Formats: sequence, C-alpha cells, structure tokens
Amino acid sequence: MADSPTIRVLGLAGSLRQKSFNRAALRAAAELAPPGMQIEIFDRLGEIPLYDEDMREGQSFPPAVQDLRDRIKAADALLLATPEYNYSVPGVLKNAIDWASRPPEQPFDGKPIAIMGASPGVLGTARAQYHLRQVFIFLNGLVMNRPEVMIGQAGTRFDAEGRLTDEKTREVVQGFLAGLKTWAERLRR
Repeated sequence: MADSPTIRVLGLAGSLRQKSFNRAALRAAAELAPPGMQIEIFDRLGEIPLYDEDMREGQSFPPAVQDLRDRIKAADALLLATPEYNYSVPGVLKNAIDWASRPPEQPFDGKPIAIMGASPGVLGTARAQYHLRQVFIFLNGLVMNRPEVMIGQAGTRFDAEGRLTDEKTREVVQGFLAGLKTWAERLRR
C-alpha cells in the first residue's frame, strides 16, 4: 500500500518576539509532527505593513502579504500559535489575517486550521483562541474543534533556549498534531 501524501502545514506565530513562547511552541510542533506531516513556519509577519487598502495598487499586495497569501494557498492546513494580548488576538496576527483575507480569492476559505497558544498565565491563551475562531467563521476557515492546546504557565514548560521540555505537554501537542493531520486528510477528500 502506498504512503499517503504529506500534509503540508503552514505555521504562524502571533508574536514578533524571537524568544516568544508561541514561536517556541511552533518549533516544538515542527519537531513533534507525525509521519506524513511537514510544518513550515512563516516568519515574515514583522514585514507586513499595517492594513491599509490604499496601499494596494490595482490588485497587487505588498511582497510579504503576497508571500503569505501564496503560502496559505499552497498549504494543506494552517497552524496558528497565538499569545493573548488584553484578552484577545495580538494585533500583528489580526493584521496579517486582515491583509491575507482581502479579495480576490481569499486563501482561508475551506482551509483546515488548528489553533494553539502558550502563555505565562494559567489560561494559556484561551480567550485569544476563541476570538480567532470567530474571525475564521466569517472567512470560512475550517477550525479544528478538538483537541485544543492551551499551554498555561509556559515558563515552566519551556527551557531557557525555548525547547518544550514538559513531557505531558509534548504528548498533548503530539495528539493535537495527529488530530490536525486527520482533520486535514478528511477535508482533502
């Protein structure tokens, strides 16, 4: 029996900080991805200008935005790792979504999406994740409902170099990624 094709996942961290827990969570996800899944991390959110429709000439987008749109379109699924700022989605992540979602052919439509997050707080970005779900309802992004990953007290789960060292959390992330693979394969059919 032939192996199933690889599920290509585009990962986005909703933080610009190089040492953010959410960037670390994405790197851990790439390391823990199940066989048949490849996670590529998009690391250009800082190059995306503040959303301004006047910046578009005709139908063109700024280069980083076009790159993001192309990569979303090419991916089989998205993996978002978001911090929580003031009980909601970080501006840099919402800005990228706003830019990428502009017509023509917004790339989130029908795209399998998984959301995770890490935070020093106890709730582990729960409110931001639920707000992202609301955003994707309008965009018809197909957000995976379960399992969920909300890494609370992240400072105790990652080491000083940003490696996810907590074994229970690693197991949760592995189960989450297996769920994303199944979700993406189901929606691919």
